[in-house]
Amino acid sequence: MFPEKVVVITGGTAGVGRASAQAFAEAGYAVAVIGRSEQGVNSTIEELRLLGARASGAAVDVSDGAALLAAGRKIESELGPISIWVNAATLTVLAPVTDITDEEFQRVTDVTYLGCVHGTRTALTLMAERDRGTIVQVGSALAYRSVPLQAAYCAAKAAIRGFTDSLRSELIHNKSSIRLTMVHLPGVNTPQFDWSRNKMGNNVQPVAPIYQPEVAARAILSAARRAPREVWLGRSTLQSIVGTMLFPGLLDRMMAKQGWEGQITDQPEAADRPDNLHQPVEGLHRSHGRFDNQAEDRALHLNMNNPGLAILSVAAVAWLGLRSLRRRL
Repeated sequence: MFPEKVVVITGGTAGVGRASAQAFAEAGYAVAVIGRSEQGVNSTIEELRLLGARASGAAVDVSDGAALLAAGRKIESELGPISIWVNAATLTVLAPVTDITDEEFQRVTDVTYLGCVHGTRTALTLMAERDRGTIVQVGSALAYRSVPLQAAYCAAKAAIRGFTDSLRSELIHNKSSIRLTMVHLPGVNTPQFDWSRNKMGNNVQPVAPIYQPEVAARAILSAARRAPREVWLGRSTLQSIVGTMLFPGLLDRMMAKQGWEGQITDQPEAADRPDNLHQPVEGLHRSHGRFDNQAEDRALHLNMNNPGLAILSVAAVAWLGLRSLRRRL
């Protein structure tokens, strides 16, 4: 018998994925990370072992479904049956729609959306043998409320939400015991804005407020244990989702200004900076980005299982959010 539960985290070598790997390790799980960089995978495994966890991993591009399934089987042979699978791998391109190429749209879709599909299907294949396990989709407020300059990423996150809702109904129909949950994140202080492809000329940043990756990691760990339908993390996520439900036109106008300007700094971007669209960028495989002095270490956390809670949230944010948004325009 294996002594502890096993969690697999795609995109587990940096940002929210790496912070989540650390959180699971500290909570007593055996942890496997999947990422494209051999160096990133190895450094993360070493870090997890220093925390006392049994750890493994695989250098795999999540856009390759067959390779991901093979990695999952390898992890089970090393650590034991997978109890939790977290889909956190992602890519983005910062540019207006007219400046993003067909190939760039395809690549972001292949990794951010289809990578989640491949990860989920791998988890289902492995968990079906035991009819138990939990799949955690790392979503975003942008799955509900898109922002300018990240059309490919927003579309992929919205697609993950649609895919997950469809699968949830199928699992219910099949009377499966496999659990499914989705955690929608706000802006997080990760290396994403240091290595994503950026065509804006200046450095870019998340739309404020920004939260530390450990805040997201705690929410993901909690979701893996409790499996609520969705988690909305951060007041900005709640405002974005509810605001879009109630007054989408107002949010459109707000995003046209704040969503555009809020992502661009006044610092020029180095013309020769490498990006991670096709190849990993070595040396940046860490949890935190460059926004430590702005990032908050606590956030509102709502498990959206209870319809009554959702209605109360909508009513409260409708009143508070409308006043706030009008002042900003």
